[in-house]
Amino acid sequence: MSKTNNSESSCCNPVEWFESRFPILSWMEHQKEYPAPRNLNYWWNFGSIAGICLVVQIITGIVLAMHYTPHVSMAFDSVEHIMRDVNYGWLLRYVHANGASMFFLVVYIHIFRGLYYGSYKAPREVLWWLGIVILLLMMATAFMGYVLPWGQMSFWGATVITNLFSAFPVVGEHIVSWLWGGFSVDNPTLNRFFSLHFLLPFVIFAVVFLHLWALHTHGSNNPLGIDAKGSQDKIPFHPYYTIKDYFGFGVFFMLFSYFVFFAPNYLGHPDNYTPANPMVTPPHIVPEWYFLPFYAILRAIPDKLGGVLMMFASILVLFVLPWLDSCKVRSGAFRPTFKWFFALFVLVCIGLGVMGGKSPDGCYGSGADACTYNGQGENITLLTNLFIARGLTAYYFAYFLVILPLLGKYEKTLPLPKSIGEPVLKKKA
Repeated sequence: MSKTNNSESSCCNPVEWFESRFPILSWMEHQKEYPAPRNLNYWWNFGSIAGICLVVQIITGIVLAMHYTPHVSMAFDSVEHIMRDVNYGWLLRYVHANGASMFFLVVYIHIFRGLYYGSYKAPREVLWWLGIVILLLMMATAFMGYVLPWGQMSFWGATVITNLFSAFPVVGEHIVSWLWGGFSVDNPTLNRFFSLHFLLPFVIFAVVFLHLWALHTHGSNNPLGIDAKGSQDKIPFHPYYTIKDYFGFGVFFMLFSYFVFFAPNYLGHPDNYTPANPMVTPPHIVPEWYFLPFYAILRAIPDKLGGVLMMFASILVLFVLPWLDSCKVRSGAFRPTFKWFFALFVLVCIGLGVMGGKSPDGCYGSGADACTYNGQGENITLLTNLFIARGLTAYYFAYFLVILPLLGKYEKTLPLPKSIGEPVLKKKA
């Protein structure tokens, strides 16, 4: 009799009926009540902000795709049509273009936070891997999206980057031909780049779901780097961290709005407002700012194959980072020597970005004074830039392959608190 009554009540209540077949509401309730460490600071906001950036990019990208024409003779004009004729098309394009830069900025800060607080260490290795996969997918998506306006920098950027794969022996030329869809960067290249650029954000969304799944399996790391013990060290995600996230969203969107409305082209390149011309090479082919550190590593190596391998290795080394850093203490807050090396590492990454934007010939402008030479006819500026870039590249790899393993063995760390609440109670006392 009770079973009959239960079945009848579930039939009469559509919410319970739907929930019994697709428990989305209970999943949302879990998200709201997700127990998080009680000491998370604002560095933990960037994960949520990255999710907002992804949603903004997907929505604006879908609308832009409705008006874009992926053909070499019409792509540039279709972008101008979006800017001039489509209602609020200029806003959609500026939000999408600057949104890519904001997305990378947020993700880079998110990664540096993980590097400092040891979020890659056990038991969160798979969580870290999924984050690096998201970064690689973002890079592929951004590169293909940069080609779509079919301006001068789009065309020549695609030509230079795709040609890098020709450095691989045996298979290199076949990879380049497959990417081009022919014998040069042309209409088949633009078509497949547009198709992949539209598809990959949804792949990123799927990997983000796996990333969150892995996060909820072992919980969030925290500034102390110790495991939360019981309810005294945890609080519900809502309303404590949702309010914190909303504040972070407000600050982020103020910065985002500044670039969209007051400096929409500041992070771009003026050559991309010229239609692509295979017969005219720009004087300085440079990628977007978020690729510049890797571009500097590529150019710092004199051998083409070696440069390509080092460029890819600069990202792939992050996959083995959990085993390179053997220190048992997660958080850099309790590692006094590590702090100095990490601060230098951040400066090195910024320096690589600066060197990646330097002119490859060491000359700026035109005329007799554009370049500086020594008595042997060598370009002093070029040699100086090359020396700095190689030094920065050497430290980048030494940080992961030499410094972190040695610190794990010989660094004397500070004592860890017994619980998350202990430092707070000490301050109150």
